[in-house]
Amino acid sequence: MAGFSVARDCEMTITQTEFLRLLPAAVAGVPFVVEGTSIASGDARRGWRINLAPLPDLTHGLIRLERQRVTFSFRGYAADEIAAFFRRFDLYFARGGG
Repeated sequence: MAGFSVARDCEMTITQTEFLRLLPAAVAGVPFVVEGTSIASGDARRGWRINLAPLPDLTHGLIRLERQRVTFSFRGYAADEIAAFFRRFDLYFARGGG
């Protein structure tokens, strides 16, 4: 069976706690397991994995924002299924701003 392929590697301005709070809705309630900074769902044939890695805080004057490098990997998913995953994920993690 083929291994995981990285579909997105990005930086997000979010705490790990907030990421984990939003994730269940973003993945439509699909069960997942959290082990440290790794989050996984699926089985040996098909699944996804998200890895979080803390980055230095973003600071602007007295404002300090936590950041994470977030890597999404998939196994056994077609390209259109991965695109659908990210459409939903991005909807739940979108931040407003100006």
